[in-house]
Amino acid sequence: MPEGRNEGPDEERHEPVVLSVVIPMYNEEEALPALVSRVRPVLAELGVAHEVVAVDDGSGDRTAELLAAFRLGWPELRVVALRRNSGHQAALTAGLDRACGAYVVSLDADLQDPPEKIPDMLALARAEGLDIVYGVRADRSSDTGFKRWTAGVYYRLMRRLAGPSVPAQAGDFRLLSRAAVDALKALPDQQRVYRLLVPWLGFPSGQVTYERAPRTAGRTKYPLGRMIRLAVDSVTGFSAAPLRLATWLGAGAFVVCLGLLVYTLAAFALGRTVPGWTSLFTGIVFIGAVQLICVGLLGEYVGRIYTAVQNRPTYFVRHDTAAPTPTQGSAGGGGAAQGSASARAAGGAADVPRVPVPRA
Repeated sequence: MPEGRNEGPDEERHEPVVLSVVIPMYNEEEALPALVSRVRPVLAELGVAHEVVAVDDGSGDRTAELLAAFRLGWPELRVVALRRNSGHQAALTAGLDRACGAYVVSLDADLQDPPEKIPDMLALARAEGLDIVYGVRADRSSDTGFKRWTAGVYYRLMRRLAGPSVPAQAGDFRLLSRAAVDALKALPDQQRVYRLLVPWLGFPSGQVTYERAPRTAGRTKYPLGRMIRLAVDSVTGFSAAPLRLATWLGAGAFVVCLGLLVYTLAAFALGRTVPGWTSLFTGIVFIGAVQLICVGLLGEYVGRIYTAVQNRPTYFVRHDTAAPTPTQGSAGGGGAAQGSASARAAGGAADVPRVPVPRA
């Protein structure tokens, strides 16, 4: 059996898959029943060959059990289980690497982004020949005021750093053509932020607006700490502006030091050196703070270089209920750099799926 292949009931496909829906999930047992009840009829009404690629990102609850149970009566459901929790963007990468549809939609499991918009996305992409269709949140009244404010700051900052091609209020709910997916897989980035990478490609794009709903069940997987980490990855991955900021901070500190030097010499000439303790203390604290900020910014970029040099796979697949298709088998340069090729190789020697069916 070729490396990277898992025997499973989904191995033989009788027709090409038109639409793949990739859903990363981590500890989503409470939201899964509602997710399936809404996604399945939407895709069934489309009348096209489709698959749902559910990426279990190392969940510690009954997510794997429920996916196994739902798959018994839903042959289009494909489960890709990662060996450990690798993060939302890494799980999304695993799904994009293994999805084989002519179009691929990424959707979160919390149902804040409505799956009922998927037909509109597909229709728009086909009618206008678009490679990317963004789901844009026209109404975020269901979010807290703090969430709306931080999101607004984030998107304004990203548009200034990465360019106006970044659509405002567009998260990871989007449709990609096969050409766009292959282009993403060819990129060497390891710490991926797709809401910036996808616009950077420059493919023809459109938008579908919707009202953002409250989370169906469970707890958010993007608390404040992860939001800050996403913002840092976004800034350091797409702009050298922080390094230039460090340069300007250093220049400002130098100017302040010159002013303090003039003040010190004047105080010495007037015989009032003791009263200068306050300004000296303030200057030392200011310069120390600037130095720490600059070292921290440099450390962020050095850390990214260190990660790139290590070239470790972004994720490891424990098992995949469907065998890779020829489309997935074409591992480009980006597939190896991103770790997808290594992950698929690891998946080939993975454990035989032993996922228990939940008890009634």
